[in-house]
Amino acid sequence: MATNDKSALSGKVAFITGGASGIGAALTAKLVEAGVEVWIADRQFEVASQLAQRLGGSAARVHAVELDVRDPAAFEEAVKATVQTSGRIDYLFNNAGIGIGGEVDTLTLDDWNDIIDVNLRGVVHGVSAAYPIMIAQGSGHIVNTASMAGLITTSAQGGYSATKHAVVALSKTMRVEAATHGVKVSVLCPGVVRTPILSGGAYGRNKSVSREDQLKLGEALRPMDPGDFADRALRAIRRNQAIIVVPRWWKALWYLERLSPALSMRTAGAALRRTRQVQSGVPLR
Repeated sequence: MATNDKSALSGKVAFITGGASGIGAALTAKLVEAGVEVWIADRQFEVASQLAQRLGGSAARVHAVELDVRDPAAFEEAVKATVQTSGRIDYLFNNAGIGIGGEVDTLTLDDWNDIIDVNLRGVVHGVSAAYPIMIAQGSGHIVNTASMAGLITTSAQGGYSATKHAVVALSKTMRVEAATHGVKVSVLCPGVVRTPILSGGAYGRNKSVSREDQLKLGEALRPMDPGDFADRALRAIRRNQAIIVVPRWWKALWYLERLSPALSMRTAGAALRRTRQVQSGVPLR
């Protein structure tokens, strides 16, 4: 992160859901490095605590909070505790998410409920808890983690894509409204980043391919290092960008979606054929 970005962030207070691993952990590390007081909220409390200890040591600038974003009361309580302790909340990173892959005909109602509860309702619960406080402050920045799957046509991940499109839509609407209150809203749309979600993650699953094959499919798309992702994402957040696509080359697929939806769907069809080949035992080349 550039020096001027670090100085601009120093002294701020950030609350990050899903902050114990993957993109959340990378964002946490970069923010702490920049002098931000960070609250790491995660279902994996032991992992969050270990990360807080590793990054903060004996300093009281990094805190671990056990939080299941599916619980709105717990989310509100955690945000209130943050404000009571730290005096305010400058950044809310609605980052927690799970991946449930598979073609739509393989998804059960339990699958749909799981992914909607975390990926969409979890974001809504964060907004409900922090947005009124930011409005009262007259400042703050909400950063929702969506995905490229929220911007383009996908295959074999209908549930995930549906929730991420919803997060993008919510973020765009909120950005317009929040600006009138002095509050900023951005949405992160990562391409493929080398995190545990590549193979399903702690709470995810894939109904079409094994974890091993899911990882191979992800690796074939040249995943980005999470630290590099966090650096670039935070620079864009400091510039108050609305829709943040990292790595940048993924923007080509976003442009394709907007210029030619039919061609974008054909591209997704090719990806589906590739997934089905892997599912049937044909090795990746």
